[in-house]
Amino acid sequence: MRIDVLSLFPEFVAQCAGFGVVGRAQERGLLSLHGWNPRDYAAGNYRRVDDRPFGGGPGMVMMIEPLQACLDAARLADAMPAPVIYLSPQGRPLTQAKVRGLAGLPRLILLCGRYEGVDERFVEAEIDEEISIGDYVLSGGELPAAVLIDAVVRLQEGVLNDAESAAQDSFEAGPDGQALLDCPHYTQPASHALGEVPAVLRSGDHAAIARWRRQQALGRTWLRRPELLDEAALSKADRALLEAFKAENRQGGS
Repeated sequence: MRIDVLSLFPEFVAQCAGFGVVGRAQERGLLSLHGWNPRDYAAGNYRRVDDRPFGGGPGMVMMIEPLQACLDAARLADAMPAPVIYLSPQGRPLTQAKVRGLAGLPRLILLCGRYEGVDERFVEAEIDEEISIGDYVLSGGELPAAVLIDAVVRLQEGVLNDAESAAQDSFEAGPDGQALLDCPHYTQPASHALGEVPAVLRSGDHAAIARWRRQQALGRTWLRRPELLDEAALSKADRALLEAFKAENRQGGS
């Protein structure tokens, strides 16, 4: 997969992508990441990329010409077509379903805004989609771009050592289409001052372990993100597991 990032601080995104799963993906040749700085395409001695907004008001707005020249250069660098995504607070929320869709594409071009944002004429003419990572404001689009890159790249075939790891993540829909939170995880030692590993996980009974993990995923989702359950079509077995979890949770809290 190839990802091009248009940013006034492309080094920032490159550094974020140099570690962990994304870094290994680049080492293995599974990700080709390229940074493009609009300032390199700006005219004049000062390489200006922003100006004051029409109508007055605080802050600055990123100008059309440097962005257009930078985007044109990025497009010409590879013949593969790519959607242009603007990381913006006005965008649609990034979800795991959206991540899966983007992960199936061969190439992405990401635009990181700064200041008060980007001239709306450029957005209307060149941006295919705006994406937000949350209902809050950051100094620029570099962190959202790094988040999107991490989420998308880890779904590429061969990136994770165990492909099943991604399939069991929170928000990752299973074969039944349900996106639940993940179940708790434990490792050695089995006994510690902070507590014991649940006996079922040490039982060797794989069917019982699978039921326990499913119940914990359902229960955690009910406790922390109940709106996800409203969207899920639970089976009769799932409903029984969830009711048992609720009953146990109520008893524990009484």
